[in-house]
Amino acid sequence: MFYNHLRGELWKLFGKKRTYIGFGTFLLAQNAMLLLFHFTHWQEGMERNLAGNGYPAQDYVSALTVALIMLIPQIVMLMPLYIALVGGDLVAKEAEDGTLRMILCRPISRFQLLTAKWVAGMIFAAVLVLVLGATALGFARCWFPWKGMFVFAPGMVFNALSASEGLKLYLCSHLFLTINASVILGIAFMFSCFNMKPAAATILALSFLFVNVVMEGIPFFENYRQWLLTHYFQVWLLVYSQPTPWERLGESLCVLLAFSLTSFLIGTAAFQARDIKS
Repeated sequence: MFYNHLRGELWKLFGKKRTYIGFGTFLLAQNAMLLLFHFTHWQEGMERNLAGNGYPAQDYVSALTVALIMLIPQIVMLMPLYIALVGGDLVAKEAEDGTLRMILCRPISRFQLLTAKWVAGMIFAAVLVLVLGATALGFARCWFPWKGMFVFAPGMVFNALSASEGLKLYLCSHLFLTINASVILGIAFMFSCFNMKPAAATILALSFLFVNVVMEGIPFFENYRQWLLTHYFQVWLLVYSQPTPWERLGESLCVLLAFSLTSFLIGTAAFQARDIKS
């Protein structure tokens, strides 16, 4: 029964046009950035960093490097928006349309209903991240050669990798990106379980993330960053560090998974207390 219900939720989710807004926006943004990369002198700063550390710059202006550079602003600005948009719709939209009453007339508990919707949302988050990474690398390969990979994130990572090693870490980083996306969707899903409109659930989820980002950037809160969720989102970039900070990766993974589970349980508790049928 759960499999059939999950399949139905996936049909509903991927049957909505607004589900694909994020995919289309990512494609447009990536192609616009590639045109700028190809016809401007964007690589000069990167070449100076490489040359200053003894690396031949011509070996690292590659598809892998460009793909990662394209991903960073999209992950920071666009991915939370479109993940939260879908997560805020999962429950609140059906409550707004009145279809939840019909669904709850079937022999299925509220917990089973929410679990199916939550798993469908996690699958959407994974698909979005997979498409984002695959298209970024595919489009970058059309414009740039397949060479080594250079990763630079101020204060976190500075590393030059071979093409094979860079590809492995690129794929590994997307596993952590999927966890990040799942946490964002879980926050929006939690608010969606309360008695509010879909837009309100989306805005609250984005506001929560925005407050975390702002507080993390304020020097006063430097000693309290471990209490901010976005501090642990950086784990996908730490994958490229040398040596690999396994302790930090494990800590971030545990915190993110625990936060995702907690948001689901809070949303479930709120939904159990709601009066849907009256």
